[in-house]
Amino acid sequence: MSAEKTSLHPRNKHRFRYDFPELIKSYPELKNYVAVNSYGDESIDFSNSEAVKSLNKALLKHFYSISHWDIPAGYLCPPIPGRADYVHYLADLLASVNNGVIPTRKLVKGLDVGLGANCVYPIIGHQEYGWGFVGSEIDPGAIKAAKAIISSNSGLTNAITCRAQSNKQHIFKGIIKPGELFDFTMCNPPFHASAEEAQSGTKRKLQNLGKQKGKEVTLNFGGQNTELWYDGGEVGFIRKMVEESVAFANQCFWFSTLVSKSSNLPFIYKAIQNFNAFEVRTIEMAQGQKVSRFVAWTFLDFEKQENWRKTKWI
Repeated sequence: MSAEKTSLHPRNKHRFRYDFPELIKSYPELKNYVAVNSYGDESIDFSNSEAVKSLNKALLKHFYSISHWDIPAGYLCPPIPGRADYVHYLADLLASVNNGVIPTRKLVKGLDVGLGANCVYPIIGHQEYGWGFVGSEIDPGAIKAAKAIISSNSGLTNAITCRAQSNKQHIFKGIIKPGELFDFTMCNPPFHASAEEAQSGTKRKLQNLGKQKGKEVTLNFGGQNTELWYDGGEVGFIRKMVEESVAFANQCFWFSTLVSKSSNLPFIYKAIQNFNAFEVRTIEMAQGQKVSRFVAWTFLDFEKQENWRKTKWI
């Protein structure tokens, strides 16, 4: 058995190196992209977007029973292990206010802000814990692709709902309906402040993979403008999210978002503090050498938390 990736969450199904023979059994087309690398290991070319997409298809089929998954060219093709970590640590967050028990089934409802064409967070959340999801998205192409994934997998059809955000200035407004309750929100925010910055970041990523030649930039993992950058960058986006969360303080238990740079944390804490959240938590995650984290906040005091738990989870 391959060495265990102990940095990943204990319940993460991707704690061991990819077993390509097994993955190929689940998704034979992956074989076209697997070759022995310079270290003598079977692998794929991670700078090849089709190879990465094929690996994701295999992982989703092998580990999560997703028979049909595809995204249009140019859209973000996420690394599955890291996405799974966020979901598992969110489950722990819910358990921490539920006597150590993870609330499961569709009684638990999450909101994925910026669903994307890939629909990966709701897929993992539902397949692992039975949770129901709403996914919000401003890109019509992404919604169309996500809906195609959902309708092609019968187990997802009654579990995941897509909602279009018609106003680019809003995050929760226009998505969370009156009286609707969410146990958590999650988000992988755009972390660049401009298209130029996003392009520069992609170029660095490719150079690290040893694949960037010349000035032309190819998005090996894809990504549309709305997925990669936001005016004001990550901090600007999260500040807006925190500001809007106040209006839905009693409709959501935990609001959360990934934060790509630790240097952004003080600005985000200050924003949350300005709106008098009852509790703030920072949960660190690690995938190999990369350390990431998400910040979660709630406006519910202990009495409201207990009422929520008894009403919704027991």
